Amino acid sequence: MHLADDIRDRADDLIALTQALVRIPTLNPPGEHYRDICELIAARLARTGFASEFIRAEGTPGDSDRYPRWNVIARREGTRPGPTVHFNGHTDVVEVGQGWTTDPFAADLIDGRIYGRGTCDMKGGLAAAIVAVEAFLSHTPDFPGAIEISGTADEESGGYGGVAHLARLGRFAHVSAVIIPEPLGKDRICLGHRGVWWAEIETEGRIAHGSMPFLGDCAIRHMGAIVAEMEETLYPALAARRTAMPVVPPQARASTLNLNSVHGGQPELDGFDGWPAPVVPDRCRMVIDRRFLAEEAIGDVKAEIAAAIDRATARRPFSYTIRDMHEVLPSMTARDAPVSAALTRAIAERFGRAPEYVVSPGTYDQKHVDRIGKLDNCVAYGPGILDLAHQPDEYIDVEDMLDAATVMARALGDLLGVGGDAQG
Repeated sequence: MHLADDIRDRADDLIALTQALVRIPTLNPPGEHYRDICELIAARLARTGFASEFIRAEGTPGDSDRYPRWNVIARREGTRPGPTVHFNGHTDVVEVGQGWTTDPFAADLIDGRIYGRGTCDMKGGLAAAIVAVEAFLSHTPDFPGAIEISGTADEESGGYGGVAHLARLGRFAHVSAVIIPEPLGKDRICLGHRGVWWAEIETEGRIAHGSMPFLGDCAIRHMGAIVAEMEETLYPALAARRTAMPVVPPQARASTLNLNSVHGGQPELDGFDGWPAPVVPDRCRMVIDRRFLAEEAIGDVKAEIAAAIDRATARRPFSYTIRDMHEVLPSMTARDAPVSAALTRAIAERFGRAPEYVVSPGTYDQKHVDRIGKLDNCVAYGPGILDLAHQPDEYIDVEDMLDAATVMARALGDLLGVGGDAQG
């Protein structure tokens, strides 16, 4: 039986595995059920001879006894020395949000699509990678090197309790290639991503009675002045810039700024539904998410934000602080890197055409493999439509998963040096 036919025969199994993963509600924040999903992955891979190790990222952001940051690495040794190929999938999902017409954790199969939070981003891709490896092993039990599959935490909040932690432990030092099945499309290879800088801006005011605001100094109005300045000068400047990187969708080839959250005045207390007291807010905080291009320097990105705030203070004097949260430089793997080339050949064989090479608008765990793990032979390839990520009624198409699994299985054989006839 040919490898593609074998994978197609595993369609029901692929559906069931995807549903099982989605039905574990690994919401991040706060980071729920990480150990449960790691144990499911380990139990599944034990059936084909993988030995698994559970690694808690103690001391990383968000890790606690209540919400421990668990990761799993499963490894299957070959019959002789050779390269190690690693498939990595994050297990966390974002909040559900509003607007769903299906149960976000039921993983219902409707008209060839599995619906649910995390189906597209990226439990469907992780399931496809697992089935791809299982099919490969059924055709090529005698292979050199080793195969690894990891399920990691916290990608949605930066990956510091997941791939970054593993990279700091040196867990990619022996790895030859990494494929991350993020939902960039079954006929695309994602070579990298734009840069990101997250920061918190805090404006300072003075508290006073709400009936006499002239005796106080409203920190929220100060923040409003910053937003107004950004709207007037910064947003147009960012929109005018363009990168040579093949970022998708095309609108993301410009620099972007998202105002991620604003918090001002009295805190909202859990379990309290009474009225607030009448006070002028003396503090306001805003988190910004600045995505920048390979052509921009991180120092210039930060200076531009500070300059916009200074222009606002020139109009209405106030004090402020900027606190760095995290930053990631742009990353892009070469099109002729071994992992890119192997996927290129597999896509051409499967679809009869060359792949589209793209760059992601947002970062993903390739940044940690590259920057901390010092391995640039890493790309994202996986099923799914990127625009569906984090949306209500998120779904993954079963046919896309089957096609992507076939591509990943063939690329695996190519990277291990046992392609062609060995794969059937």
